[in-house]
Amino acid sequence: MQKTPHETLLYTIALSLIPKLGPYAFKNIISYCGSAANFFTMPKGRAAKIPGIGSMLLAIRNQKDAYLKKAEKVLEDCEKHQITIHTYLDLSYPSRLKSFMDAPVLLFTKGHIDLNPKRSIGIVGTRNASDYGKNTTRKIVEALAPFQPTVISGLAYGIDITSHRAALDCGLPTIGVLGNSLETLYPAAHRSTAESMAKNGGLTTEYTVGTTMHPNNFPARNRIIAALSDALIVVEAAKKGGALITAEIAYSYNREVFAVPGNLQNTYSEGCNNLIRSMKSSIYTGPRDIQEALSWTTSEDNADQPSKNSIELKQYTEREQQILRMLMEKNPLEIDQLSWQSQIPVSQVASLLLGLEFQGVVKALPGKKYQLV
Repeated sequence: MQKTPHETLLYTIALSLIPKLGPYAFKNIISYCGSAANFFTMPKGRAAKIPGIGSMLLAIRNQKDAYLKKAEKVLEDCEKHQITIHTYLDLSYPSRLKSFMDAPVLLFTKGHIDLNPKRSIGIVGTRNASDYGKNTTRKIVEALAPFQPTVISGLAYGIDITSHRAALDCGLPTIGVLGNSLETLYPAAHRSTAESMAKNGGLTTEYTVGTTMHPNNFPARNRIIAALSDALIVVEAAKKGGALITAEIAYSYNREVFAVPGNLQNTYSEGCNNLIRSMKSSIYTGPRDIQEALSWTTSEDNADQPSKNSIELKQYTEREQQILRMLMEKNPLEIDQLSWQSQIPVSQVASLLLGLEFQGVVKALPGKKYQLV
């Protein structure tokens, strides 16, 4: 994992700790200044020209030492609790999340966690899961196991914890996205599961050590579950609740959303049935639904297909070759990842991909992803 230099990390954390400085303003500052350190050290006249920067932020620059001290405390706390910090500027930061304007500036993780897995599936649902809901969740995970996805959920009671445990039983990596800081585990009853997850996956949150737990944290964390998931499956959900919030966000993020249909007389089927009725989700009937929506293949499927490396690159332009080489190394990739790695503007990458689609070597997938044909 790429390690951010201490001073760079310190200034980045310090900037993120400024009250009411949201992700959009933070990224705007970094884009304009080049780094958090430059924001604190550049001449006042130049800083005043940063779009959207008001007098309050300019005044806060004079409190640089105080914010650096707070940032040092964050680093000390993370070291004490064996927490890893991922900044928005790090390669380890999840590329699936990075493209959204409300993506958190910092993510904190515990465990052997890969925030950029090749495949991921989110599974959410009610805390008051029925036996049917729990059994369905286990069957979903077992059926998807051949595709080796990372299972994403929220470590809550009911469907969430069932999905994590099913992933562990199938030997799949699983990530719990928390609405609290990582030095305390909520709910505490899931500690043994969380410890097992740390060996193949782990926990992540946007909240610094010592953050007071607040009910609003949990709806906020749902956007991370939605963004990290290539597809989201809602197993059981009432008419209102966290699972439906996650589904709504996933839908707005252009993720594939699936809902398991349920008994019309069951309160905790109402949310799933409404998602299907409103066409904000597809109906989940089995693993083939996911396979077809995301163009997933297993190693057995790939054995019957020609090698992607057999593409004759010489017939393509230099920039087309650049895109194709990246897709040969990791397939599929999001357009933002292709742009980031190639350092080609997104608009130009989109044009290149369109040309490659017409030539029949690349195809588009849901979620702005592309893969070799």
